[in-house]
Amino acid sequence: MIIAVDGPAASGKGTLSKRIAAHYGLNHLDTGLLYRAVARALLDAGNALSDEAAAVTAARGLDFHALDETRLRGADAGEAASVVSVYPGVREALLQGQREFAAQKPGAVLDGRDIGTVICPDADAKLFVTASPEERAKRRWLELQKTNSTLSYDTVLADVRKRDERDSGRAAAPLKMADDARLLDTTKLGIEAAFQMALSLIEAEIAGEK
Repeated sequence: MIIAVDGPAASGKGTLSKRIAAHYGLNHLDTGLLYRAVARALLDAGNALSDEAAAVTAARGLDFHALDETRLRGADAGEAASVVSVYPGVREALLQGQREFAAQKPGAVLDGRDIGTVICPDADAKLFVTASPEERAKRRWLELQKTNSTLSYDTVLADVRKRDERDSGRAAAPLKMADDARLLDTTKLGIEAAFQMALSLIEAEIAGEK
């Protein structure tokens, strides 16, 4: 079984995807980490994020099973990832690896921004998880307070809006809801309520309910 979970930054899709994968006993891949890893490889090598050729080379050499999640988290990594993710060559280099991951037995939950539309268009179930920009900025700000207490909410909100615009407006695999995806708005939901709602939507999709 393959479950595609898409949505903008800080919508809760990552947390939900991990829980969904554990619930069904499936593999899980946060595809956003792939782009963060590409960006980190560029920065570590002293290359500019604008160096598309270097970004493509980094993407081709990426080991999907050696992603240091701790090192790849943070506002700077997220912003850098949003920059390199606009490059068609980077997306193409990572495409096959994501599909191969999804094809592993017994199945997988992939979360990102183009899973249901590009990576796994034939997924058994698709969710589009979203929340208002203000709520997403609040969540991200509270998370970042643990490591950077000087960061203002307004700065985070501006970053969320900028990333939304970039991700939705890029030419290659823009962020958008697949026509056959089910919408889950988590603006007013806690994680447990959102998880139960996600399971209900997935079960309805598998059962073929409209």
